[in-house]
Amino acid sequence: MTPTTGVRQAGRQRSREALLSAAAAAFVEAGVQAPVRTIAERAGVGVGTVYRHFPTRADLVSAVYRHQVTECTALAEALREQPIPAFEALQRWMAAYVDFLITKHGLSEALRSEDPSLANLHALILDELVPACACLLAASQETGEVDPQIEALTLLRAVGNLSIPGPGYGQDEARQMVTRLLTGCRTHSADSPSQG
Repeated sequence: MTPTTGVRQAGRQRSREALLSAAAAAFVEAGVQAPVRTIAERAGVGVGTVYRHFPTRADLVSAVYRHQVTECTALAEALREQPIPAFEALQRWMAAYVDFLITKHGLSEALRSEDPSLANLHALILDELVPACACLLAASQETGEVDPQIEALTLLRAVGNLSIPGPGYGQDEARQMVTRLLTGCRTHSADSPSQG
């Protein structure tokens, strides 16, 4: 690969990343039918660039969803490597998961469609996000900070229910409620000394 080719590829990757971020934000605000021109303007590229990367709207929707799942999974791995308490790692990951869910609700219309290119998106949650959560949850349970009876899938479903946006209830409110939920998952020994 020549230096020029490498520069071009890096530029294409930056352009794609900018488009995915812009599309995710636009989908939250206006749904998956947000105008391509709006997405292009947010990303700082031309409309033609959007179609070069994503020939159809289904391609764009699928890419946004997959990109966010990949980011959440990578974050779980990164948090496990950091020298921070296990429960703090779980809290940080859950905050990012709430952000993902808010965008996912923006994608809900597309996820209900019959388009075959979108058929496997729901499986990504089970295949990637449940194991990512399970590792962080297990670490908190091993340190005695979180009730050992809590399971990752159950926790993710509860967080999902708390992250459904509505009038007067958005990302900030969802994060607050998820924080309260996680506090309720803690063991008594994590908050106070045991009594004999």
